[in-house]
Amino acid sequence: MTEPACPPLISVVLAVHGVEDYLPDCLDSVLGQQAGGIEAIAVDDASPDRCGEILDARAGQDPRLRVVHLADSVGPGPARNRGLAEARGEYVWFVDPDDLLLDGALAAVAGMLARPRPDVLLIAYLTLPRSGRAEPSPGAALLREVPPGAQAPAAGPAHLASRGTATATGPVLALADRPALVNRTMTSWSKVLRRQFLAGLGVSFPPGIHEDVPVSCAALLATERITLLDRVCYLYRRRRRSFLATTSMGHFSIFDSYGRVFALMEAAAGTPGRPGASCQVGRAVRGRAAGQLCTGLPSGAGARRR
Repeated sequence: MTEPACPPLISVVLAVHGVEDYLPDCLDSVLGQQAGGIEAIAVDDASPDRCGEILDARAGQDPRLRVVHLADSVGPGPARNRGLAEARGEYVWFVDPDDLLLDGALAAVAGMLARPRPDVLLIAYLTLPRSGRAEPSPGAALLREVPPGAQAPAAGPAHLASRGTATATGPVLALADRPALVNRTMTSWSKVLRRQFLAGLGVSFPPGIHEDVPVSCAALLATERITLLDRVCYLYRRRRRSFLATTSMGHFSIFDSYGRVFALMEAAAGTPGRPGASCQVGRAVRGRAAGQLCTGLPSGAGARRR
């Protein structure tokens, strides 16, 4: 594969394992969009099904897709770490391979990134439960309201929104400006992250499930450059055999994940002026943790959510 003259704007990273029935549609949703400046990196986490073959066949047709095959399964977190190490884009978007990007999502995201150059871009999404009826994401209004004092982005060309009437906002803010943003979701796929900013956090995806929590919280706590995109870009598809839909002792890893988060908050509290040091942010994160710790355990219905 010939390296492009300029690095891509967005690297889409997929950690792939056991999703052969979903993977082709996911790849179509990423590579079928009319958007330039992207690459896709798929890490085949020693998938026991045909995922590796599907990825290799698609990579042979589209040079924007690069495939890394792991000899042994390491889980979604370490697989994402490997994909991040291979990424060359200014921004990285961790897309789950059983989910979908909606039409025009990459162009909409690229349009937002090109203006204020945020560290973290939060997107709107839909949830598709097994019943087949899409549901809006909780707290979507948080992406529309502009908090007092938020810095407006520089003017730039508008982008077209599709699949609904959602529009782009674009204030540049810190979590302290809107602490309730921690209640949106602790998933990595709901955020587009500046790659060098993420690397500088010194926080990687841990093994096990609930692996998104430390990275999501670390990113939100560490930056004063969060931008909001009030446009549905992502379809989260719940499936019966996903990690989070399966009852197991692995769900207790949520305690370790939030233990890492509280350590980050303690470090921020000892450094006045850091974005994550405010009391309001601390209360919001502890409230989010309490709710997820109560509902994210094996016996709770929340174990089927992310």
